[in-house]
Amino acid sequence: MKAVILEGPNMFTTKEIPMPVIKADELLVKMEKAAICGTDIRILEGKKTKDVRYPSVIGHEICGVISEVGSEVKGFAVGERVAIANVIPCGSCSSCLNGRENACLNRQAIGYQFDGGFEEYLAIPGIAIQAGNVVKMPDHVSSTAGALIEPLACCIRGMVNAGTGFNDTVLVVGAGPIGLMHLQLSKIAGASKVIISEPNQMRRDKAKTLGADVIVDPTSENLNEIVMRETDGLGVDVIIVAIGVPSILNSTINLAKKGGTVCLFAGFAGDGMSQMSANTIHYNELNICGSTAYKRSDYLAAAEMVKTGKIDLDEIATHVYKLDDFKAAYEKFLDGSGLKIMIEA
Repeated sequence: MKAVILEGPNMFTTKEIPMPVIKADELLVKMEKAAICGTDIRILEGKKTKDVRYPSVIGHEICGVISEVGSEVKGFAVGERVAIANVIPCGSCSSCLNGRENACLNRQAIGYQFDGGFEEYLAIPGIAIQAGNVVKMPDHVSSTAGALIEPLACCIRGMVNAGTGFNDTVLVVGAGPIGLMHLQLSKIAGASKVIISEPNQMRRDKAKTLGADVIVDPTSENLNEIVMRETDGLGVDVIIVAIGVPSILNSTINLAKKGGTVCLFAGFAGDGMSQMSANTIHYNELNICGSTAYKRSDYLAAAEMVKTGKIDLDEIATHVYKLDDFKAAYEKFLDGSGLKIMIEA
């Protein structure tokens, strides 16, 4: 079968490798679609190395069809379509025991400790199946939407942490795939107004299609003035920072109203260091929160939203490449002219 093999930083290529031979407690899944995530790019370029193996197959946003069922596996059948929650928490560390399995200290993940989605067939480990990480997909859900349940689950975790609610005004900074998911989730959560800040015209157009109320090009318009105009000078209730640029954080927190929340959702470039005004946070009683990965309950909620048509993920995918053309897909991701880049066998 074909697989994209990562052999080291900036060393990856599509090769023919043997098919996985599954164990009795495993499933073999034929990949339908796997999406490229910004984290995958950092792994490919050697900027993220924690838990990364060489050689290995990465890719953690996955939808596929079961092609073989291990003899000890119950409840699954050949031919069923499934989406995969890749993060497998240990269930026993201090984070898990305190309700933060998304920040598990001993978590394992498909695409890290276990080979991921950038291959024709992948073995789903028994611990993932037993934990409920394999979710059946009905035929009406596209393989693209199935693969994108994983990043949607991450966004749901960010929304829960930020506490977005009915009648809130929300500012989403960055209208890439993640920002566009936050736009839709904010509307679903009851936000009365969603403001998008995005310098890329194509992404601003997509935000308009997906229901943004106010769209700002921060390179040619004054975001501060527009936010204050749209909020009667109060600032927004919730800010979702969906682009990892540390230098924008100080100016961004000034756009939150007193008692507002700023969610640092994106992973930030370099060492992630940023200067922020402590007095702004102090006197305005701002809540600054982070968000990492997702809980399995977030993944199941995301899957249900997709199954019931409550959110549009297909609109966020713009390009599809074969495994043989993975390097072209990687380059398309880097040039910024697309949104979600999908891989298929």
